Amino acid sequence: MYPVSPLVITLLIVAGIVILFLIGYINHMVENNKLEKARQKADLADRLRRCADVSDSLPGQFMTPGLKLLLTRFMLQFAERLLAVDKSQAKVKDQVEELRGLVAQGDAIVVRNQPQLIHNEAKAKEVRVTLEILHGQITRAAQDNLLPSGEAKRWLEEVRHILVQVHIELFSNAGQNAMQQGQPGHARLAFERGVQYIRKQPDAKRYQTPLSVLEKQLARANSMVLENTKPVVDEANELTDGLKSLDGDEDWKKKNMYD
Repeated sequence: MYPVSPLVITLLIVAGIVILFLIGYINHMVENNKLEKARQKADLADRLRRCADVSDSLPGQFMTPGLKLLLTRFMLQFAERLLAVDKSQAKVKDQVEELRGLVAQGDAIVVRNQPQLIHNEAKAKEVRVTLEILHGQITRAAQDNLLPSGEAKRWLEEVRHILVQVHIELFSNAGQNAMQQGQPGHARLAFERGVQYIRKQPDAKRYQTPLSVLEKQLARANSMVLENTKPVVDEANELTDGLKSLDGDEDWKKKNMYD
């Protein structure tokens, strides 16, 4: 048996280290790939869920066929990408087919969202949160080149328009409820807030019709408040007249005492 030279031993040790390094690197790459796929799946599933929530929960008076179609397109894109990451998800396969059929309908897509009454701050806040999610999804879609920048800008303006409508409905309904409950003071405050809100909008001319309605409602509520305070003023005047008559009696008594 020939003796092994130190050079061969050194080469074998180096080769072993290299192999161990490669094994470690490959394992690291595999783990990173698994983590990245898991991250993508979680992100896509979250975006898919958020769009579905907006599509289902936005009140019917604000949901248009165009907006419903936009959300359905987003959902289809996310579902297709999710399926590309994990082809084993049968549920997503069925969802993709369903969404493709809906997108194919175009502007004829059916809107089944029921109108919802925006009658208090809690309900208005709920809708505002939904609109914030919609705003975020449109912005993200534009960043990911899933939506052209021009179309994204137009939809962001539409989201802001819906937000204005939410506030108009809130102030109008709150004022009308207060009037029905015989609280013209509270009604006047609600209508006044609505008028001020519209006037502060950059495109206030777009809302001239609801502004005119709110101004008329404000004038009516203000008239009722003044009418309700009128008896108080009359009572004060009667009290003042009575006190004056008493002062007259005192003068008469003083006059009799000194006569």
